[in-house]
Amino acid sequence: MSNRITRRYFLMSTAAGIASAKLLRAGPSTPSPSERVNVAFIGADGKGRDDQHGVSAAGGEIVALCEVDARRFAQADKEYPGRPHYSDFRKMLDTQKDIDAVCVSIPDHQHAFAAMTAMRHGKHVYCQKPLTHDITEARMLREAAKKQKLATQMGNQGHASEGLRQQVDSIKAGVIGPVREVHVWTNRPIWPQGIERPQETPPIPDGLDWDLWLGTAPFRPFNEAYHPFKWRGFYDFGTGALGDMACHIMDPAFWALDLRGPCTVEAKTEGATADSYPNWSVITWEFPARDALPPVKMTWYEGGKMPPKPQELTDYEWSRMKGGGLMYVGDKGTMVGGHTRPSRVLGELGKDLKPPPSTIPKSPGHYREWLDACRGGPAALSNFDYAAALTETVLLGNVALRAGQKIEWDPAQMKVTNVSEANRFLRREYRKGWDVESV
Repeated sequence: MSNRITRRYFLMSTAAGIASAKLLRAGPSTPSPSERVNVAFIGADGKGRDDQHGVSAAGGEIVALCEVDARRFAQADKEYPGRPHYSDFRKMLDTQKDIDAVCVSIPDHQHAFAAMTAMRHGKHVYCQKPLTHDITEARMLREAAKKQKLATQMGNQGHASEGLRQQVDSIKAGVIGPVREVHVWTNRPIWPQGIERPQETPPIPDGLDWDLWLGTAPFRPFNEAYHPFKWRGFYDFGTGALGDMACHIMDPAFWALDLRGPCTVEAKTEGATADSYPNWSVITWEFPARDALPPVKMTWYEGGKMPPKPQELTDYEWSRMKGGGLMYVGDKGTMVGGHTRPSRVLGELGKDLKPPPSTIPKSPGHYREWLDACRGGPAALSNFDYAAALTETVLLGNVALRAGQKIEWDPAQMKVTNVSEANRFLRREYRKGWDVESV
């Protein structure tokens, strides 16, 4: 299929959304051969398998699998036998010419390099959250997607859910009045953090290309503390609990309140080391007024921390929300919810309250949104233009965390203005041969 898509990719206005609503509500259908989207997967197991299932169920054709650890092909081969195997996605993109689109489902530190490489080859890209490891990378991917007119999407699946979109509609409709505070929390991390770099140097397992796994990151010896799952807690590879879950749980508030460009970010933490994220964090973003919307303070809680319990909730109800959620505090009342489930307005205001009319097109499904965009349809609503802004806001929390003090942010200059040392956390030094800007 052609890699060219129509101008509808850029039309994100309400009018365009309403015009496409009837098409989206029609639901999935089997694409004709000329509409088939051939998708290659970078990351064959773990989240990669979830994405394979989603893309396949939505009508995408899986044509190639790339994985630096040959042991991790096994399950995908049972479900999608006969697909070509690669260890290096650069070779896959250079040699296999039937690929239309690429799904990136690998550790955070490789997201930008893999996604940029695919876009430079003219491929549409789906990339897991957070979109990138660093803020500079997020802006680079957004600009590349715009310039090359490619269909993109980040893997914050809840963005397509009816519960989240109903929540966004409720906030935009002013159900609880102007919102001035938002609280967001998660039960992460569920992997080790606040730890020192392991000193043991066990042999590299057979089938694992450790150099390719490291990619952009500085060299260090292999250790099971990193691969296949525990990498999230290390600065060089992951983005911590914040990077893992904030692109999900902060998403509805970011969307509903048009939260672009915080002016300050501050992190309170405990247990961080020179190599690893802390045991817990409480991070606060302050956003300026946006047209008629008032300033907003958003606070993130992880590692067992939570906001104060609303008085309208029982202890039992509150305990059931410890896994993660968000709470909006408006001038008229309080609303709690999650990133996929419907929201609940607390107290008398919430009694017999009917949801406002929907203004957001009904999604045909998270993966189907992207595949339809690859075919020339409307842009997926969590495309890289939106996803890069969300990711940048999220990752500013890690910049403040590592800076160790409150930072003041100038989004136009992409610069921390009051703590010059903090700017080094906006972009890493890449290992030789892995510079994202040179792709």
